[in-house]
Amino acid sequence: MGQQYKVTQRGKLLPFLFETLEGWSKKTVKQRLQGASVAVNGVVTTKHDFMLIENDIVEVGVVQKTGRNTPFPKKLEIVHQDKDLIAINKPAGLLSVGTTKENKEHALALLRTQLTRGKERVQLWPVHRLDRDTSGILLFATSKEVREAVMDKWEETEKIYLAVVEGTPKESKGTITEPLRMDEKEYRVYVGAHPNAKKAITHYELLESQEKRALLKVKIDTGRQHQIRAHMAWLGHSVVGDERYGTKGGRMGLHAFKLNLTHPVTKNPLTFEVDAPRDFYTLLP
Repeated sequence: MGQQYKVTQRGKLLPFLFETLEGWSKKTVKQRLQGASVAVNGVVTTKHDFMLIENDIVEVGVVQKTGRNTPFPKKLEIVHQDKDLIAINKPAGLLSVGTTKENKEHALALLRTQLTRGKERVQLWPVHRLDRDTSGILLFATSKEVREAVMDKWEETEKIYLAVVEGTPKESKGTITEPLRMDEKEYRVYVGAHPNAKKAITHYELLESQEKRALLKVKIDTGRQHQIRAHMAWLGHSVVGDERYGTKGGRMGLHAFKLNLTHPVTKNPLTFEVDAPRDFYTLLP
C-alpha cells in the first residue's frame, strides 16, 4: 500500500498532487500518475483532470493496475431480487456470460456463486446481455419460462442508457432508424439496408455538452447487439472508448441506466435504475 492523502476540497487530481507531494518535481509527479501508481478511493487512474471531491482518499505508491485482468469483487450489487427475476449492477469490464467453458469470471457465474446456499446451485438464465465494457443494469431470470416471457415483451420494455460520445450532435434530440446486421466473422455490426439487416430504433437526447464530448440519454426501442455503439458511430459521434466503432482509450462511455418492464408473473410494473459510476462521468473533459 502506498502513502494515502485525504482530500479536503473539490479540485482536479494533478494540481492536488503538485500541492500535496511537497519536494517532488512536477516531472516525477506526472510520471507516477502516467505509470498507474496513483489511485483514488482504491481505483487506479491515470487522468490528470480526474475530479476529486471532499473526503476522497488519494493513494500514491505501488498499487494494482486496472484493466480486463483486474479481479472483480466476488459479491455483485443486486438491484432487485424476487423468486422470478434478479437485476444486478454490472461493473464495466466484466462479461455478462462466459464465452468459453474455461472462462468463469463473468456476471452469470459470479451471481450463481453468490446466491448458492449448500450443494444445490441456483439456476439462472440471462434475459439480455451487456457488452463487456458497458456497465449497468443486467437482468436474469430464475427459469427458462420467465426468461422467455420477458423476452416476448422486450420491445415493450423501456431501456435507457447514458452515453458519453465524441463531439456534440447538431440536434439536441433525434431518432436513428437505420437497420443493423451483425457480421459474425468480423464480429462487427454494419448499418444500413441489407437483406440480412434487422429493424433497430435508437432515440437520443443531449444532457450535457463539453468542448469535445457530450453526455446523452439514449433510449432503444429494439435491443440489437451493439445497437447504440453502431448507431452513434453512424451518426458521427462514436461512444468514447469504443475501439470497435470509434477510438480506443480508457473505459467505454456506455451505461445501462434504467429498465421499465411489467413483471411476467405478477404483472406489476417494475423500474430498475442505477446511476453511472464515477469513472464514467470523468470521461467528460
